[in-house]
Amino acid sequence: MKNLIADISLNQAARIIGIAFILSFILAVIVGNFILPNFINPGDTEALANDIEDNEQLLSTAVVGYLLILAFDTAIALGFFILLKPTNRILAFLSGNLRLLYVATMVISVLALAFQFIDVSSYGTIKLIGYLFFTCHIFVTGYTVYISGYIPRIFGVLLILAFFSYILAFYLSFLVPEALLLIFMLFMIIGELSLSLWLLFKGNKIPELISKKITKSKV
Repeated sequence: MKNLIADISLNQAARIIGIAFILSFILAVIVGNFILPNFINPGDTEALANDIEDNEQLLSTAVVGYLLILAFDTAIALGFFILLKPTNRILAFLSGNLRLLYVATMVISVLALAFQFIDVSSYGTIKLIGYLFFTCHIFVTGYTVYISGYIPRIFGVLLILAFFSYILAFYLSFLVPEALLLIFMLFMIIGELSLSLWLLFKGNKIPELISKKITKSKV
């Protein structure tokens, strides 16, 4: 595993993050908005069991879709570790592992729901734990991007704003008017999406930008 990570260049890591995020975003929209709502019966285990029995193929599709999303998230975590390592190895390690903890938590919750070990309410609680890891990953990544010197600082600012938006959306939504919450949710999308697109199309310049940063620091 160490050799595999070591063989991935900064350019490749940037492309991996860009492609994986875009694919995961598309899948998340499909699964979250068109498939999983068919099984949402909070606190009603019997209704959930009936829904699963009546729509086994649809649930299987949702589980496969979610596992693919989480596979992409794993790729993103490894990509960020490689990409941010030149800035600060500890922060890069923390960023990657927080996202991996999110992935692990979500895999457990999705599989437990699919096999009916838990009901929808328990699934929601486990997801909130996973989202806590995810939001912390966004903050650490945003801060590291901001101080990197080779990725535009605006993306670090957007990610930190996204972090506060996630906190509001997942844990404090009752304090915010719905219209304002929608505005905050835009930062959740824009933060990662804008960085991913920049990495996909401009990430090949990162080694050059790092060289310039090193040269400038020596002057």
